[in-house]
Amino acid sequence: MDKQAGKKPVIAILTGGGDVPGLNPCIKTLVVRGIDEGIKVYGFRRGWAGLLEYHPDLKDEALDHCVHEFDKAEVRTIDRDGGTYLHTSRTNPGAARKKDVPDFLKERFKTDDEKIDFTSHCIKNLEHLGIDAVIPIGGDDTLSFGDKLSDAGFPVIAIPKTMDNDVFGTDYCIGFSTAVTRGVGFIHALRTCAGSHERIAVIELFGRYCGETSLISAYLAGVERAIISEVPFDPEKLAKLVMEDKKANPKNYVMITISEGARFVGGKMTLSGESDAYGHRRLGGIGEETGELLKKLTGQDVLNQRLSYLMRSGTPDSLDLMVAVNYANMAIDLFLKGGFGRLIALSGGVYTDIPLGTISTGQKRVDVRELYDVEAYRPKVLHVGGKPMFLY
Repeated sequence: MDKQAGKKPVIAILTGGGDVPGLNPCIKTLVVRGIDEGIKVYGFRRGWAGLLEYHPDLKDEALDHCVHEFDKAEVRTIDRDGGTYLHTSRTNPGAARKKDVPDFLKERFKTDDEKIDFTSHCIKNLEHLGIDAVIPIGGDDTLSFGDKLSDAGFPVIAIPKTMDNDVFGTDYCIGFSTAVTRGVGFIHALRTCAGSHERIAVIELFGRYCGETSLISAYLAGVERAIISEVPFDPEKLAKLVMEDKKANPKNYVMITISEGARFVGGKMTLSGESDAYGHRRLGGIGEETGELLKKLTGQDVLNQRLSYLMRSGTPDSLDLMVAVNYANMAIDLFLKGGFGRLIALSGGVYTDIPLGTISTGQKRVDVRELYDVEAYRPKVLHVGGKPMFLY
């Protein structure tokens, strides 16, 4: 990127949505590489909330709650931990409600339920801070506002992150490998309980619309049945299948994985609470519902376990470390070349970048025809030649 005379180029990093292992190595690499390239690096706290809540007239201590400048010493050890050093939120400045904005913005609302687009306010803040480009790290929701900023003319370079691996346009999102690794590990650990008590184990994994975490974890852990978000299931049919599995197992137990976004035939996803800033309600509970039904239908004891936040906690595995670091270096490369409105991606096993707007042009889902037996409710991977590493 061309430098203005006498002015260091400036970037700002933020992380939005759910935390995943790999975010801190990505942040550290962006900071260290950026500073080494002569770039000033800011971090917005709590995702887009830090940018939305920033006000030029705030006192210094309040400003630090929104944004601050990084140095290399500050991030020296953050890659050793999971989560996000910058904290996170699901704030959406493009459609914010009164309760989600700071006091100085509340006067713009006519009603509590009204939603206001604060994109122009965010751009003014970015310009006031002298930021040349923003690098959001997130999933579809977080990156959708990044795309909105880009469409409005502000330079954006996006990095995909989500343990569901469902950002359209990239084979891989930071956090997915660790989530699957955790899933496989906990499934095997739970075999001791299921086997000791000769139970049916129903293990619920994260995955709203994309069942890849359930499918791949089941495939790698050798689970008898896997329920995914893409295919509604019949609990009576499932009950019959698992009883056959139980009888065939010398230890007389069965393991089932189920996506949190799964639903019964003719039913809906199990949701609770209010919608977040992007219109999503909290998922979870389909595993318990399924377990109760299986108990009634089979007369067998059922072990219910939500893996939930355990899948996104702790340190990243080696693959997530590698991708996080490489994505960050690619983002700095793009900034230096002036390549904006882009999404860092993996495609066919090769690192690349694509138009940021790609994320809204499709949906990334399990290839049911190629990878799933809809009659048997289990992975069906007949051949892997020519498929991407994670078989999406």
